[in-house]
Amino acid sequence: MQKYPSRQRSRAVSRDKGPQIIVLLNKPMNVLCQFTGEPTDTTLKDFIPIPGVYPAGRLDKDSEGLLVLTNSGPLQARISDPKFQKRKTYYVLVEGEPTSDALTVLRRGVPLKDGQTRPAIVDIVDPPSWLWERNPPVRFRKHIKDTWLRLTISEGKNRQVRRMTAHIGHPTLRLIRYQIGEWTLDGLAPGEYRQITV
Repeated sequence: MQKYPSRQRSRAVSRDKGPQIIVLLNKPMNVLCQFTGEPTDTTLKDFIPIPGVYPAGRLDKDSEGLLVLTNSGPLQARISDPKFQKRKTYYVLVEGEPTSDALTVLRRGVPLKDGQTRPAIVDIVDPPSWLWERNPPVRFRKHIKDTWLRLTISEGKNRQVRRMTAHIGHPTLRLIRYQIGEWTLDGLAPGEYRQITV
């Protein structure tokens, strides 16, 4: 997972003068969750023209959906630090059809190399009505039925959701973060953002 440089992170934490700015971005796939990168990279600077805001938490390059940016260090911490247990909800397309026993494993917590996950809230759902076409599209296999899950966690280990579904034998094909705390991506098309000034 690409991380924005610590220089940016420390600068963001120190900026708490003036109004608190919150930016909600629907991050498209293949966009780095940082403002700098190689010349061929697509980064947040291609979407967010607002100075002084930085991501609160991570969203992998190959994942889509809600990203919160802010100029507030304390707010960044409340969103990204696992001790605050900020809930994050994802819509996850997985390969195959998970059994009730497999879902129970997710609900109890999954043992990963970097520790046991907290219990997740997870259900099988229909494809969300707001779903957009992904570029590039998901590769489907004709003889394997895929399943959408709505999964809520309260921590943020590196690539956690993907590792959780892999643990139960159902690799993640598409991952969209829909909600962080009280914020959702409702009304935001991929690449669009909404600014909130507190």
